[in-house]
Amino acid sequence: MQISYFHTSEAVPAVRPVAEGGPDAAVAIDVLRATTTIAWSLRNGAEAIQAFADLAELEAAAAAWPAERRLRAGERGGKRVDGYELGNSPLAVTPELVGGKRIFMSTTNGTRSLAAVRAVPLLLTACLPNRTAVAQRLIAAGAQRVWIVGSGWEGDYSLEDSLAAGAVISAATELAVAPHVGVTTGNDEALAALALWQQWRHEPETCLRAASHGQRLIGLGDHDADFACCAAVDSLPVVPTQTSPGVLQLV
Repeated sequence: MQISYFHTSEAVPAVRPVAEGGPDAAVAIDVLRATTTIAWSLRNGAEAIQAFADLAELEAAAAAWPAERRLRAGERGGKRVDGYELGNSPLAVTPELVGGKRIFMSTTNGTRSLAAVRAVPLLLTACLPNRTAVAQRLIAAGAQRVWIVGSGWEGDYSLEDSLAAGAVISAATELAVAPHVGVTTGNDEALAALALWQQWRHEPETCLRAASHGQRLIGLGDHDADFACCAAVDSLPVVPTQTSPGVLQLV
């Protein structure tokens, strides 16, 4: 398995078919906080997460869904979109609120990364809590060329997404012990992400707080519980998987 890492959706090359050397699997990451919220939503019983980069498209899709079975989750600049039931906190997606519901989600950065690799045959989302579960799924699927895509912040590099990318690469490397399943890095960005994880693996929350987006959240108010949740490595067994374009479910 060869794993490449791209810091942002803007850095992702055009997706080619697998037969032409394109990836057969992709992993989207937005540690603070979209992919952590997605994982917890599905763990707590949400029927699906439907992701949108554009709020107008989200509104149109949500309006076509039964009102009693939908929730809108919107975040811009770290804050909840006015009038939406949810923002982007993994603590808000309780079983009582999200159970049986479809969540129509748009965030500042994470949903753009999902859109960039929507055409890849196997598309997963990862965060620190489910990084080993994601690595296990990639190996079980026999993935050969994997693209991990970070979300960054408005097109810029994101430390916490790179940390999680390295965490996934590390887990895959540790798990790929069978013959012919070895893991290699496909670009220097993946190798750098792995080195970052090795540096911070014992203090992931410290890394999240030190990152520029972590500092941004701290400036917006008390997000201590969100930081702890997003830094809880291997606390979730779920793997959000794209089942149709833009729709993530547990399969």
